Amino acid sequence: MAQVPQTFFDALAVRAWCGLALDALGRAREEIDAINVYPVADGDTGTNLYLTVESAAAAVEAVFAGHEAGGNREPGPTLADAVRAMAHGALIGARGNSGTILAQMLRGMAQVLTGDEAPGHADGRGLGLALRRAADSARQAVAHPVEGTVLTVASAAAHAAEAAEGDCGAVARAAHEGARAALAETPDQLPVLRRAGVVDAGGRGLVSVLAALVATFTGETPHDRHARVEARDGTSRDPAECADGAPAPGQGGPAFEVIYLLEAGDAAVARLRERLDGLGDSLVVVGGDGLWNVHVHVDDAGAAVEAGVEAGRPYRIRITHFGAGDVHTTGAEWTRGERAQRAVVAVVPGEGLAGLYTEAGATTVLARPGEPPASGELVEAVRRAHAREVVLLPNDADLRHTAAAAAEQVRAEGVRVALIPTRSAVQGIAALAVHEPGRRFDEDVVAMTSAAGATRYAEVTVAERQSWTMAGICQAGDVLGLVDGDVAVIGQDVTATAEAVLDRMLAAGGELVTLVLGDGAPASVAARLETRVREGYLAVDTVVYDGGGQGALLLIGVE
Repeated sequence: MAQVPQTFFDALAVRAWCGLALDALGRAREEIDAINVYPVADGDTGTNLYLTVESAAAAVEAVFAGHEAGGNREPGPTLADAVRAMAHGALIGARGNSGTILAQMLRGMAQVLTGDEAPGHADGRGLGLALRRAADSARQAVAHPVEGTVLTVASAAAHAAEAAEGDCGAVARAAHEGARAALAETPDQLPVLRRAGVVDAGGRGLVSVLAALVATFTGETPHDRHARVEARDGTSRDPAECADGAPAPGQGGPAFEVIYLLEAGDAAVARLRERLDGLGDSLVVVGGDGLWNVHVHVDDAGAAVEAGVEAGRPYRIRITHFGAGDVHTTGAEWTRGERAQRAVVAVVPGEGLAGLYTEAGATTVLARPGEPPASGELVEAVRRAHAREVVLLPNDADLRHTAAAAAEQVRAEGVRVALIPTRSAVQGIAALAVHEPGRRFDEDVVAMTSAAGATRYAEVTVAERQSWTMAGICQAGDVLGLVDGDVAVIGQDVTATAEAVLDRMLAAGGELVTLVLGDGAPASVAARLETRVREGYLAVDTVVYDGGGQGALLLIGVE
């Protein structure tokens, strides 16, 4: 169906732009992937941009669907509703370096378009201001901006948009032309592009997004001919050939790409930026108002995740190994491809879980209620495992520093140790479930870290004394439901409190619920919770384990 041009930048224009941008990136995705040589030649920039815009478009469609479901077909969602949804959808769905930057650009636009100057719609001037904020916000989000990248293309688009006069269509055309001109110059600014004879892949994707903006306001899509890229000698090369001679993934750079969403305050994120900047490169932290998307390239993926844990609550953790053939080591040197003996050492809170972990092949350290193990006990457990490679699961946020001290001590003895910052035994179960001793150590650690990070955890316990909590004042004997370490529910009945906690966790989605029953848990609680999951949440599975004397009445994990 033909696209009806929009006169102003309103909610309908936002909806149309997202749809057209998604179509444009869908057509250009393979081409953009093929010319992706910076910052890592991993051939996924086009795909990452597409997935980012797909998430933004879905969020905007949800706003329109919700408005119609409420019976309010006129006048429809406001511009503020639509751009906030667009920015939020892009933030939570951002993939890769370029996708994360694009998400910040959309957030910058939203900040302008939700202001008092644009209560219902924006004209050409408002669109120009929004594009300027988009470019500035993106540049500020990157720890070390590099010219010849999407940042340069965004700045050129903003400059052209600000200088243009006329309606939104005229401003969009100017922004697109400015971006195209800047994109053509990127090989002159970035040596890796010049050597490969390509333009910047992220900038190429932004040109497609801006072409969709032109089509939104004019009904005409500019013809961007980038299917063949001009090399330095003036000859033409196919995109699939353009990465020849470019640095391969994993060569001369960090081994892993780490991305996660993070719930944290501004001060904690400022500290996180400093720490991650010291760990790796390609650092981009975008977002605000308590929700952030963190992207970084590092050699120590576990350290990057642990930094997020210290800053707030990381989730939707995605870790990608650049160049699976490369081995990146810490501690002792190992021969490339050698499959060294490996062990998992885990701290567990009860005898039941100790048996479960032992059956899965782990060496366990029992942590009785009120008696956390010392670093010396963890060192002895690692030695007892008799392995040259060890994955350490502390399974308790309070044991993070203890486990780190133990890891440093055994590394000095020539043992290769990876500390995965699990904060609950259910996160450890998730990590252990994907553990494969036969694969390379780095790959195993990546899989285990990702599984643990994707698992939300909760516990149901009984208050020992009156105290202040995040959910209010509790009295001794009250049943407490803690989600990710904070009291979320205060109740009188164990089963009812557990149901409330489970509903709260599954409201954010999930595929697998893990229940670990303590000695004091009611006999019927597992059956009640299994029934609740089966009847209320389709396609969600449940597994139940006996935790024994683990302290808490119930542990809950949601993957």
